[in-house]
Amino acid sequence: MSSTGGGWAQLRQQARTLENQTETLFHTYSQYASLSNIPQKPSEEEQKCETQLHEVLEKREALVGQLSRLLDSESAHSSSAVKQNNLARHREVLQDHRKELKRLKSTITDNRNKANLLSNVRSDIDAYRSANPEQAEAEYMLDERTRIDRSHNVVDGVLSQAYAVNEQFGVQRETLANINRRIVSVASQVPGINSLIGRIGSKKRRDGIILGSFIAFCFLMLLWFR
Repeated sequence: MSSTGGGWAQLRQQARTLENQTETLFHTYSQYASLSNIPQKPSEEEQKCETQLHEVLEKREALVGQLSRLLDSESAHSSSAVKQNNLARHREVLQDHRKELKRLKSTITDNRNKANLLSNVRSDIDAYRSANPEQAEAEYMLDERTRIDRSHNVVDGVLSQAYAVNEQFGVQRETLANINRRIVSVASQVPGINSLIGRIGSKKRRDGIILGSFIAFCFLMLLWFR
């Protein structure tokens, strides 16, 4: 029984080690799926990482098989339920990693196909333009005309906004002028308002004269006592 337990523990340790190794390889392999400019053909590093993933998964499959056979050979005892749970977990993680590898491979393949398709389209366009220089020149002039039209549209939009703002300013000036005329009209109709305004103006002028005289007096005193 002790040799069986030791074999089980050793196999489980190997399985956990390979699971950690798989996670590390996935971290590297997933970077190829997120490349913005993926190369048309897989690089040597990409192929090596994919091969290592397949090899590790195969080793884990063999270990799970050994754990299953070892568990079947044991007689029923109190630790069988724990070992069954451990075996089920290793199988579940292995299945998830196989699905993840399949998903990453599909993503990389789709991205590479799209990149190759765009590259082929650009190559076909360049080849057509090389074979038809007149057509290429006409397309260039058409593109230039399109860009100029867009620039004109932008300028027209800016000018329209400027005219709208200027019109708003005119409306505001007219509104202020009407308000001023109404104030003047109301002031002329209220008895004594003009004299009151005149008195206020006279008081302000008087206060200004007094303040100016006081400042001049202080300045002269300052010059006198220096």
